[in-house]
Amino acid sequence: MHVFALHAQITGTVWDKDGPLKGVAVAVKGSSTATQSDQDGHFRIAADPAAVPVLVFSHIGYLTQSVTVSGTQPLQVILQVANTDLDEVVVVGYGTQRKQDLTGAVSVVKVADVQKRQATTVAESLQGLATGIRVRGGGRPGSEAQIQIRGLKNFSGTPPLYVVDGLITTANRDFNPSDIESIQILKDASAAAIYGSRAANGVIIITTKRGQQGPAQIEVSAKSTLQTTPRYNLAKTEEFARLNYMAYDNANVPRQDLDMTVDTDWQDAAFRTGKVQEYSASFSGGGEGGNYFISGGYFDNKGAVISTDFNRFNFRVNTVSKKGIFTIGENLAISNAKADEMSGNPYIDVLRLLPTIPVYNPDNPGGYGYGDERRARTFGSNPVAIADLDDRTNANLRIRGNLFSELQLLPSLKYRFNLGYETSRDHHTYLRKAGSWTLNQPLDPSQYHENRAESSTVLVENTLSFEKEFNAHRLNVLAGQSYQRDRYAQMWGTKRNMLENPNGGYYTVLDQGNEPQTGGFANRTDIISYFGRFEYNYADKYLVNGIIRTDGASRFGNNYKFGTFPSISGAWRISQEDFFQASWINDLKVRANYGTLGSSNIGPYDYIPVVNTFPTIAMGPGQVILPGATQVKLANHDLRWETLIQQNYGFDAAFLNNRINVSAEYFISKTKDVLLQYPLLLSTGNDGGNPFTNGATLSNRGMELSVTYQENTKPFQYSVTANIKKLRNRVVDLGYGQNRTFSGNTVTEKGQPIGMWYVLETDGIFQNIEEINSYQNAEGRVIQPNAQPGDIRFKDHNGDGTITNADKTIVGDAWADYEMGLNMNASYKQFSFSMDWFGSFGATVFNGPRSVMDMFSDNTNYRADIQPWTPENPNTDVPRAYYASTINARGDTDRWLEDGSFVRLKYIGVSYRLPSSLLDKIYFSEAQVTLSGQNLLTFTKYTGLDPEFNNSNIFQKGHDFGVFPNLRTVSLGVQFRF
Repeated sequence: MHVFALHAQITGTVWDKDGPLKGVAVAVKGSSTATQSDQDGHFRIAADPAAVPVLVFSHIGYLTQSVTVSGTQPLQVILQVANTDLDEVVVVGYGTQRKQDLTGAVSVVKVADVQKRQATTVAESLQGLATGIRVRGGGRPGSEAQIQIRGLKNFSGTPPLYVVDGLITTANRDFNPSDIESIQILKDASAAAIYGSRAANGVIIITTKRGQQGPAQIEVSAKSTLQTTPRYNLAKTEEFARLNYMAYDNANVPRQDLDMTVDTDWQDAAFRTGKVQEYSASFSGGGEGGNYFISGGYFDNKGAVISTDFNRFNFRVNTVSKKGIFTIGENLAISNAKADEMSGNPYIDVLRLLPTIPVYNPDNPGGYGYGDERRARTFGSNPVAIADLDDRTNANLRIRGNLFSELQLLPSLKYRFNLGYETSRDHHTYLRKAGSWTLNQPLDPSQYHENRAESSTVLVENTLSFEKEFNAHRLNVLAGQSYQRDRYAQMWGTKRNMLENPNGGYYTVLDQGNEPQTGGFANRTDIISYFGRFEYNYADKYLVNGIIRTDGASRFGNNYKFGTFPSISGAWRISQEDFFQASWINDLKVRANYGTLGSSNIGPYDYIPVVNTFPTIAMGPGQVILPGATQVKLANHDLRWETLIQQNYGFDAAFLNNRINVSAEYFISKTKDVLLQYPLLLSTGNDGGNPFTNGATLSNRGMELSVTYQENTKPFQYSVTANIKKLRNRVVDLGYGQNRTFSGNTVTEKGQPIGMWYVLETDGIFQNIEEINSYQNAEGRVIQPNAQPGDIRFKDHNGDGTITNADKTIVGDAWADYEMGLNMNASYKQFSFSMDWFGSFGATVFNGPRSVMDMFSDNTNYRADIQPWTPENPNTDVPRAYYASTINARGDTDRWLEDGSFVRLKYIGVSYRLPSSLLDKIYFSEAQVTLSGQNLLTFTKYTGLDPEFNNSNIFQKGHDFGVFPNLRTVSLGVQFRF
């Protein structure tokens, strides 16, 4: 563009395709002269008329443009939209913000990346898609993944707060991910403080879909998935017998009379190919007066383990109507879910059962095979028998939604009322048929148990918001009040000796059988809140955000019911300053914040003593039986809020016409007055469980980095996003003078991470008697005098000449040094490709299944091709096989610890969009076919089934006790719209 200027003042207007642009930075190249366009897009700037000036126009979300001024004016400059999402509107709690205006740590997850994965819950789909979150799931149908945002904040393992369309709720297994429009994760105090006491573990805000203005649209999708579980490589009968006889012979114990005619593959008996069928349909549209969205879905998962199934029906209606200054709308969701669950642990039982045991044995009660004292002495449970004789189901009918109305009192002032309601009807059944599934099991009669529960949540919120622009100033103020009431009630009944019906089953109604037992309880919690938020923006350069919230919770005593949680945050967009002349940097913003959050992770009545009303006493001459009562659990009336104090420092930048986007965070958090159950001696009179108290102090600090490169201007379009998270937790104080606490093979110490491995340290295998006799302490005492060649040598850390628990030492922890995600997307013409990788590095984990297979001290199956030490095979790391002794089979040694690092291909998919020429013939506006896979490749040194296992125990996060692993899946899906 070339125009001629005769004057020192250059004038013009800046536009985009929709009209004038306000706030565009206009600078004279090579000088410090700069200005901004006004609200009508006009600008005026001085330049040297003797030179041919070049003006540089830059604005967030647009390509930077240089214009040589050599012609008439005023100039007409049209900016092109860049490859950026900075103008994206982000839901931040009781309102929205432009992404470019964020001052806190908020991750925006692309919904398409969530919905493309085969998952039961939202949390399960988030892994690797956002920095600062840790997700661990599993392959059990209907299971819910664990999610942590920026580390452990307390000892309760409480999940983040979910807010769906303004309703405080959950996004559990009965929520349909296909209905999601947007997901935001609030990770720090400044972002989450608007939710106060419930936001200490982070907030996940979900907005569901709404209709768009225009003709009605129908969208249908269907997906079919096959699932396979990873398997152990186990010994067959011949190899098992050889190893088993070796262990018995070394222990000088008579061999078992193994049945060599049987060769059962218990994995074939317990595992199968899982199948998932998922269907959804939606109908949406709208006009000037409102919009609507109606959807329905069905999800069915036949699990990869026998007798594990899950199915779900979903229905949703979202509507909005507008008339003048009044808006009213609602979001209603109904779901009905049912899970068929299996008792026991089939992933351990297939190890403990011997291949010489048949699946069926008519001589046993119930007709199933299991251990035998003479021929197969094992206490492993037959999973096929459990699947038949032990039947558990969990069904849930949930209705949730909210009704909201808005009144635009003034152009800048809006009132909003939100009424939310959620109710759930839960139904649990348990049928125990007559029969046995393990050795020495008591011959119990049939039993039927039924549990029914009802929950309800009522949410009432009133907010008043003020939003106004004054030239370069933008002000947004929010004030609000919230009240929430939660009720839960449960009742149950049990009968024994149920009657069999003519079809070989049982009458599962509680008017049958005998020995009745009943029970139940009810509780209620209330929370009332007052909150406010202040946002100030000057010329998109200087951003300030302040929040304060006061919560009052019924879970605490009268002295500490209320807590106040403030936060403050600010940002400086350096790229908007006049002095900033780096044209290759499109956006540069630094931000910092500080804030507090609260948590009330206790039961409804833990501040009240527990009184048992069952006791009776005989009194008087006639020994009349009178009722009594006794306090069985002590209580702390002064329980108070956990308080989380957080700092966050970060920057956001965009380079090379917004092709590269970088976001980095450094955060520090400390949780004080952590609520925990403190152990008390029974001699104190406390016999009803340990009471809660405010004791420990925990801290987390870490960094997050996300980098995206995208190219959307050419026929071949692609984007690559890499993110990395590094986090370390530390126990600042355990409270009440404690320096350490133990859980299993872990110790938690003051000044160290939670749950460090505390075990005996091995030092190879003794090869001969000389090595045993020469292994002495400083005083010349033989440390392991009873050892034999082939036994494990343990380190005598305290030097006392004997191996005891005093020699245990810390040998690492289960927390990853860092975790990474890599997400790649590409498209060319009708084809698109997507691939997600996730990696975790530096964790030390405990391989529980290997401690079962390799111990030889008990009768279990063994790993195929295992080579225990023998005089003829000394070059091995497996000690000699020795039955009925823990000499080489102790579970508290580092022998079972392994490197838990891994890199996994979480998702890969290829899609093909049908061309418009074909779509016109079938009257579709869009149609797509997708072939995808999940967990197809894993690179790891871990020898268990899945390094990405899930353990809910806070102190033993790295203990793999044989949980359901993540499954390999292959899916074929179709999606069309008309």
